[in-house]
Amino acid sequence: MKTMLQEKIETLQRAGLYRRMKYFESPQAARARLGGREVLMLSSNSYLGLCSDDRLKQAAHDAITRYGTGAGGSRLISGSFDLHQKLEKEIADFKKTEAALIFNTGYMANVGVLSAIADKGWTLFSDRLNHASLIDGCRLSGAKVVVYNHCDLVDLERKIHSHRSGPGLIVTDSLFSVDGDLAPLPALVDIARRYRLLLMVDEAHATGVLGQSGGGAAEYFGIETGIDISLGTFSKALASEGGFVAGSLPLVDYLANAARSFIFSTALSPATIAVSRAALAFVRTEPERRRTLAAHSAWLRQSLRGAGFAVEDHPTPIISLVLGEPSLAVDFSEALLTDNIFVSAIRPPTVPAGTSRLRINLMATHSREDLEYALERITDVGKVLGVINSTEASDE
Repeated sequence: MKTMLQEKIETLQRAGLYRRMKYFESPQAARARLGGREVLMLSSNSYLGLCSDDRLKQAAHDAITRYGTGAGGSRLISGSFDLHQKLEKEIADFKKTEAALIFNTGYMANVGVLSAIADKGWTLFSDRLNHASLIDGCRLSGAKVVVYNHCDLVDLERKIHSHRSGPGLIVTDSLFSVDGDLAPLPALVDIARRYRLLLMVDEAHATGVLGQSGGGAAEYFGIETGIDISLGTFSKALASEGGFVAGSLPLVDYLANAARSFIFSTALSPATIAVSRAALAFVRTEPERRRTLAAHSAWLRQSLRGAGFAVEDHPTPIISLVLGEPSLAVDFSEALLTDNIFVSAIRPPTVPAGTSRLRINLMATHSREDLEYALERITDVGKVLGVINSTEASDE
C-alpha cells in the first residue's frame, strides 16, 4: 500500500498538483506570521478581519468559564446548550426564516441537507462550478443529478425541460469562492417558481459580506423570501467555526431528525457558539466593515486591470487572476512570498484544468498601503513571468 500511495504522490508532484500545508504562528489578520516572518495576508476568508478581534476572544473566554471546554455529546443526546438555541434563533432572524439549525461545518451542512432531502426519485440541477460539498451532497443523495453550465439560465431551463421528473431542486453557491462572481439569484428564484422546484443556496462566502445587514447575496438582491433552503458558515466573515441551514420550521425539524452529519456528530463547543453569536452581532451593527471591504475590492480590481491583468468586475472581496498552468501559478505565488505577500496558488481539482490561478482574498482590515504594495509587487512579478507586459498597462 505504501508503494501505491507513493506512486500517487509522485504523480501529483509531476503534474504540479502536490500541496503542502503552511503553518501560521499568529491570528488570521491583515498581517500574519509565517515561518518566523510577517507577511501580508491575501488568502484568508476572514473578510471582515474579525479573527483577531478582542471582543470575540472575550466571548470565547466567558463561555469556557461558564460552560466548560466541550459539548460532551451530540445535539440529540446531551450536547445542546442554551447557547445553541439562542444562536439558531438569531440566525433565523438574520436570514428572515422561521428556523435555523447549526452544523459542525459548512461542508457537513451541505452534505447533510442534500442527502436527507433528496433521494432516487428526485432531480437535482447543480451549477457546474458549485463547491465540492454541494457536489458531494448531490452524489450522496442518490438523486438524478443534472449539471448546468455555470450561471447559464438558458442551459438550466433547457435541462429542466429535458430531465425533470418528480420533485426537483436547483442548488447553487451564491458567491462562487474561486471566481468571486455571483449567481443570478433573482432569475433562479423566478425559474424555481415557474417550474415548481425548490431553490437551495449556499451563502458561505457571502454571509457577512453582502447585503445591507450582511445577510448575503439574497439580501443584496432583495429576494430573501424566494430561497427555500439557505445555507452559510460561521468560519469565514464571522471568524468562528461551523455551518448552518435556515428555512421553514418543518425543514429544520426534519433535518434534525434525518441529516446524518448532524445526528452523528458531537456538538460544537460552547466557546465556538459564543464567538459565532458575538460575530453575528457585530456583522449586523458594524456595516462600515462591509463598506471598507467593498471599497478595497473596487480599487484593487480597477488597479489590476489598469496594470494589464484580466480581472472581472464583481462586488465581492475575491479577485481571481487566471494564469493557466499549475506551475505558473505556483511560481507566481512563491515569487510573491519572497516579497512577504501570501497569496495561494489555486490548482486542479479545485479549478478546471488549464485555469490555475492566484486567488486574492481581501479583508476590511487591510490598509490602502497594504493594497498599494500588493499591486506593485503583483504587477512586477506579472511582468517578470510574462503574464503581462509594460505595454499593456494603462492609466485607467
